[in-house]
Amino acid sequence: MKLHELKNVKGAIHRKKRVGCGEGGGHGKTSGRGGKGQSARSGSSIRPGFEGGQMPLYRKLPHRGFNQASFRNAPEVVNVGDLARLDASVTEVNSAILAKAGIVRGDKSLLKILGDGELTRAFTITAAKFSETAKAKIEKAGGQAIVA
Repeated sequence: MKLHELKNVKGAIHRKKRVGCGEGGGHGKTSGRGGKGQSARSGSSIRPGFEGGQMPLYRKLPHRGFNQASFRNAPEVVNVGDLARLDASVTEVNSAILAKAGIVRGDKSLLKILGDGELTRAFTITAAKFSETAKAKIEKAGGQAIVA
């Protein structure tokens, strides 16, 4: 069997619905739109939640609370082991250098250094936050952890 020899299964293809072409076609008179009214008119669309002028449910229910998620300024997280991907010439690390290396997204973001992985070189790292293990590993390797 070849690709050009494939045929559709019986019943897979339907005739196009010929709307408004007389009663004999089965879709005449109101053309499947029911009786009169807003939904029978051309170009009609009722917005979601509209209940015909009745007070809609979403306006009846109370809205309480506040969500901080949209205002949160979450820090970019970098593990100590990720710093091994930097060039050998780099000794000072900040968010701009990490963004240039492709480790974090933006150079304007807050930076938090975590202690997963091993550090073999000494770095002077400037970040917003450090975990205790990250700070210990940086100082053990002979580097500095500067909180900005």
